Amino acid sequence: MVDADFGLCGTCWRDTGFIGGTVCDACGVPLPGGGDLASPHCDACLVTPRPWTQGRAALIYRDMGRKLVLALKHGDRQEIARPAARWLVHAAQDILPEQALIAPVPLHWRRLLKRRYNQSALLAKALAGQTGHSWCPDLLQRTRHTPSLDGLSRAERFSVLQKAICVHPRRRHRIMRRPVILVDDVLTSGATLTSCTEACIEAGSGPVFVLALARVAKET
Repeated sequence: MVDADFGLCGTCWRDTGFIGGTVCDACGVPLPGGGDLASPHCDACLVTPRPWTQGRAALIYRDMGRKLVLALKHGDRQEIARPAARWLVHAAQDILPEQALIAPVPLHWRRLLKRRYNQSALLAKALAGQTGHSWCPDLLQRTRHTPSLDGLSRAERFSVLQKAICVHPRRRHRIMRRPVILVDDVLTSGATLTSCTEACIEAGSGPVFVLALARVAKET
């Protein structure tokens, strides 16, 4: 039994690692301590500053959080996007700028044909419905087919994705000096969202914010 349509049952809710408390202001990973700093950052974001302004994630990418992401991404469980959008709104309620344009991380057309849908676009559309923000499903394009990032090191991920994403030339006018909210399913190294952010900034956008359904975090 669930309390509403598209909700989690009690067991699944218990096994899902929702992110709360003090988080890194850039990537959304949970941080220890009571949050004394106004803008706390994790070690990774201090060593390598992100090109975006702020970022948040709703879940930790393990246990049920991992299962939910994989079901949405590879299992054709598209209905997961609806509750996931509510979780994203809760996670990002302190950073969502007004008049921002929501856009998903793009898939290359070859991968889209194989998968049939872009899970990040499903999340972006549902998020726009929850917040009332405008969204643009094809704001960004992958200019070349990149291999899977699974198993690659951080440096390899950034190298593979360098200049692999650009703003659609017919959509550029929609982000001129306008805040952009980028949506993805998982934030690991941040290489993909870095490439997307740099493409938006180069095209003349305003500040960029990133949201991920799940954040990969080291076990503590």
